Amino acid sequence: MRHLRTRGAARRPARARARLATAVVAALAAPAFLAGAAEADSRRSEPAEQWTTRILAPGVTVRAGVLRHPGADHAWTVTVQAPTSSRWSTNDPDAPVTWAEVSTRAWAAGTARELADAGLRPRVESVQWPRYADTPHGVMGYRVRVGRFTTQQEARTAASAVTAAGFRTTLSWTGYDIQEPADLENVHVAVIDPDTFDGTVQATHDGNVAQREATSAVARKLDSLVAVNGGFFVLATGDGVPGTMSGIGAYEGELESMAAGSRSALLMEDGGRRVRVADLTSTVTARAGKAAYQVQGINRVPGTVRDCGRPGSTPSELPWQDVTCRLADDLVEFTPAFRAGLPTGPGVQAVLDASGRVVSVGARGGRVPEDGRVLQGIGRAADWLTAHARPYSRVTVGEVVRTTDGRRVRLDGDDSLVSAAPTLVKDGRIDIDAAAEGVVDPEYTSFGYAWANVRQPRTMAGVDQRGRLILATVDGRLKNGSEGFTLYEAARFMQSLGAVDALNLDGGGSTAMAVDGTLVNHPSDAAGERPVGDTVQVLPARD
Repeated sequence: MRHLRTRGAARRPARARARLATAVVAALAAPAFLAGAAEADSRRSEPAEQWTTRILAPGVTVRAGVLRHPGADHAWTVTVQAPTSSRWSTNDPDAPVTWAEVSTRAWAAGTARELADAGLRPRVESVQWPRYADTPHGVMGYRVRVGRFTTQQEARTAASAVTAAGFRTTLSWTGYDIQEPADLENVHVAVIDPDTFDGTVQATHDGNVAQREATSAVARKLDSLVAVNGGFFVLATGDGVPGTMSGIGAYEGELESMAAGSRSALLMEDGGRRVRVADLTSTVTARAGKAAYQVQGINRVPGTVRDCGRPGSTPSELPWQDVTCRLADDLVEFTPAFRAGLPTGPGVQAVLDASGRVVSVGARGGRVPEDGRVLQGIGRAADWLTAHARPYSRVTVGEVVRTTDGRRVRLDGDDSLVSAAPTLVKDGRIDIDAAAEGVVDPEYTSFGYAWANVRQPRTMAGVDQRGRLILATVDGRLKNGSEGFTLYEAARFMQSLGAVDALNLDGGGSTAMAVDGTLVNHPSDAAGERPVGDTVQVLPARD
């Protein structure tokens, strides 16, 4: 990985700073340096828990909980943003500047001096690395803050003075900080016992991988007992086709998207009779006679790889959360579950019938035949299709899914899986491989900081020692006062529920749990429940 060059903060003349001092809000915190120097261990303040329990069916139990941490005292504050260069453009003097909450000690000390010169009263706080399995320990960096305020509006007023002094700011709620326990966390937990439950558990994209639907809407349609949102998916057209998955996904035994590197997945076999958490990879190969070419995607736009993690993708072949990589030479398979218009543009496509016979070869576009498949290629992949996918010839597509220890996962019609990141618990121990799964970067500490190290709404899944499936959500972003979990807190929570293996599913505004078709949590999006890609549904037995 490359080292970054940060840019200095904007400076104002001394006379301007002096004039601004008279406009400073009076209720600013006293100056402090290295406040909050240690990562909080919220076990120091065990939460007071309040639970209600419902039994929906034999083997299906749902609990709603309120976790309160006595003594937690939080406020609104003004956080100064640090400028930093783009990760992959560090040698480019014209690289775009991004902004981070955490930076170097030198930046924090210099910024604090400038704020003090402007008549403000800053404090510098150290931020510790969470206890991930594959990142450094100790101090991650430093942030600069001004004031503690009861209301967000008071903080906004104070922020205007900091901005006028020449600094970029954001408003922060200290209850999201990893250093201190949260005030309140609203959680929902479903436990499904395959030894007692006579229904099924399955992942579903509801028949069309090129669409988004709310978790509760799918639950009502399927008359499910419990439902949660599933894996990561494309939101914007610039990143692919909205609704398509950005990690491995399989429904009714059919692989409908490929893995983004080696990332954790929830595998539900035999209709959920066996459930496990494992890091999975996928390999897909197209063959025409003796010629072969690696397929790098299923049901996505050729050349566009959300969350990266495919061989040859740039700027990274490794998983990289919420980043869209590119592939110049790309072969993509489209299945009948892709029920939208096929992507158009440069390249070639071959339409195959159910037996793999080439029906046509030509420009990209149209739709996938109901009983066939389509291969689209760009770059050298287009050349390969032109040379080998001749009309009436046969092109077969073989798919292999493996765990990281090399064991093959054979998908049958009652099997399904969803994928996200990272692993939270492994063999009963907290084991968060945050860097390996691409949700943080040890050399670029601002990347993934808010996503992983700040409390957020989260959806989690795991398996306990008895083979029971655990599905859990926590509300966040102060919905009904709930602040959410950091990744480490999510892992500890799943471990407290008895999970021996667990993973983080999609979260934030996607987090949703429906019980008997009714949404029971409070999603964080202002518009309400977010339409998502795939979901996990607990379905009653059918006569």
